[in-house]
Amino acid sequence: LTLTRVRQPETPAAPRLRPKLLIECSPLAAAGVLVAAVSSASFRMVGPLYGEGVGLVPDQIAWFLASFVLGGAIAQYPVGWLADKYDRRHVLIGLSVAAILSCIVTASVQELSATGVMLTAFFFGLTSIPIYSVSAAHANDFVDSAQRVELSAALMFFFATGAIAAPLFASTLIAQFGPGAMFTMIAVAHAYLIVYGFLRMRRRSSPDQRTRYVWSPRTSFTIGRLTGNDRDRNGD
Repeated sequence: LTLTRVRQPETPAAPRLRPKLLIECSPLAAAGVLVAAVSSASFRMVGPLYGEGVGLVPDQIAWFLASFVLGGAIAQYPVGWLADKYDRRHVLIGLSVAAILSCIVTASVQELSATGVMLTAFFFGLTSIPIYSVSAAHANDFVDSAQRVELSAALMFFFATGAIAAPLFASTLIAQFGPGAMFTMIAVAHAYLIVYGFLRMRRRSSPDQRTRYVWSPRTSFTIGRLTGNDRDRNGD
């Protein structure tokens, strides 16, 4: 080891939490992550109250939540293809439009059967869950490989912030105005994302070189390393 001419490998710096990094890279991605948190956390945490309010029994509420997750899982494949082929800002806006339609149907249609309620949950998951991954992919288009782990941490920070506040607000609205109020709140958040998306499109163009879409679970720095490596291997 002493006589070798091979250079000692560089020790990578430990990642740290820099929420401002996400805003510097893509304000639209930060807004998208917050809206994803409003949609997902409200549904997961307060969804059982909605299910009880529309007449579901406990075992049906479990299927109600599972339908939401199933819709989001299935959506990753077509949404990922669209996000790699077209401008990701257009994909975000399209998902939000579809999510608003889902919210309107869910909040306005009364006395649905249990099957109908499951279908609305499935479609809502189909349109809302992928927004986090599309936002993450859009943010990764503006950073290099050395920043991906810290960017992943910033994404999780913004999601956690929204996930803390949204259920509290949603439960208050349900208590005041009934079960459909939660979906009204979510629809308003998606409407904001649509407007902000169009505004950001006027500020700057989409990057020429884009990373590959990767489904992004919101968990830990380790997931950030794994998905970052995958983007580096498959990026254009």
